[in-house]
Amino acid sequence: MSRSIPSAAPPVSVLMYHQVGPFAPPASHRAGYCHVRRFGAQMAWLRRFGYHVIGLDRLLDGLFGDTPLPPRAVVLTFDDGYENFREHAWPILRRHGFPATVFLVAERVGGRAEWLGDGQTRAALMGADTVRALHAEGVTFGSHTLSHPRLSRLEEADQRREIVDSKARLEDILGAEVRHFCYPYGDYDARSRNLVAEAGYASGLTCIRGAANTADNPLEIPRKAISYGDNLIGYLWKLHAKHARKDRGGAARAA
Repeated sequence: MSRSIPSAAPPVSVLMYHQVGPFAPPASHRAGYCHVRRFGAQMAWLRRFGYHVIGLDRLLDGLFGDTPLPPRAVVLTFDDGYENFREHAWPILRRHGFPATVFLVAERVGGRAEWLGDGQTRAALMGADTVRALHAEGVTFGSHTLSHPRLSRLEEADQRREIVDSKARLEDILGAEVRHFCYPYGDYDARSRNLVAEAGYASGLTCIRGAANTADNPLEIPRKAISYGDNLIGYLWKLHAKHARKDRGGAARAA
């Protein structure tokens, strides 16, 4: 699909979260955590001030189809599939009636986040029964590969396995189509992007910063990372001011 969004369309923020819970201030990797109190305040702000929280399919219809996007549109995404999403984030989202997409690492479902760096706890990931239960309650699940590698460093055959096989494995767990993909670390290249298309995903989400409207195609959707240190002022700044696209690396790779 080519980009067809009119220039006057309102900016859309696709927000990127990872873990949500009662965390002490992390010494590093702050974008990997959001304190549950701040998360609750952020969601309450969206509800109180009339933001429209939409799903990824609705976003694609607006960006690349003929369906107008509502003003103040926001998409909520959660990378890696942590167990604390079920415990802390989902009850808040359900209370407000907000949709969310969680990206799962297919071979690690029910395991731990072994890819986390030094100084980070290898947090528990949701098991298959939890994934199915949340899916029945309305959570959308996407693929975050099989094992959470840096895709651009892999041979094409290994990229294909990570991208294609993860879709099949998650569809076996869910008994439903998996339509959306997220590049681990935001690391990908043209081969990765083309394989995401070949596998039949409708979207690919990146770590390119900026409003989703700056996407040239549905396989390279920018997002805005929500970090542990973001108070409501910082949160609002990201929602209302950080719209300009900020690439890292080449056009087909965000590091």
